[in-house]
Amino acid sequence: MFETAIGICGIAWNADAVVAVQLPEPTAEGTRSRMFRDKAMLPEATPPPFVQAAIAGVQVLMQGAPSELCDLCEVPLDMSAVSDFHQRVYAIARRIAPGQTRSYGEVAEELGDKGLARAVGQALGQNPFAPIVPCHRVLAANGKPGGFSGGGGALTKIRMLAIEGAAPGGTPSLF
Repeated sequence: MFETAIGICGIAWNADAVVAVQLPEPTAEGTRSRMFRDKAMLPEATPPPFVQAAIAGVQVLMQGAPSELCDLCEVPLDMSAVSDFHQRVYAIARRIAPGQTRSYGEVAEELGDKGLARAVGQALGQNPFAPIVPCHRVLAANGKPGGFSGGGGALTKIRMLAIEGAAPGGTPSLF
């Protein structure tokens, strides 16, 4: 568990890669419970250097630091339990820079079929690595936030985008 500007996040890892990241729930215990809802609870441990770097990157990102200071693209992720389609969606999402957004349709089009927009949304809704895989940067048509599976739903998505300096739909955030 670690503090960020938007609340307490969680991170789990194996010897080589990050296995899961959990955005904040209203309480630290809620964050921990949601992170392990489909997995066995893991003991707290001192993170190895690559996880410490991931934590620091998430913290910097959530403080609104310039994008060059919070590039999370190099964080190794264990995607062994992630389908090939979801891996392709996550790879595209990881290339969206802080402060930038794309639509579900644009991601689907890059995958080769604009008709996959709903499937893209479902893949991002199951993202176990947010914000390392920045699903919050993918929006519905016309810049609307669409859904968000993180605690707080679409309001958290809008808040994260505001921290990064993005203005979905061209409208400044209330946060």
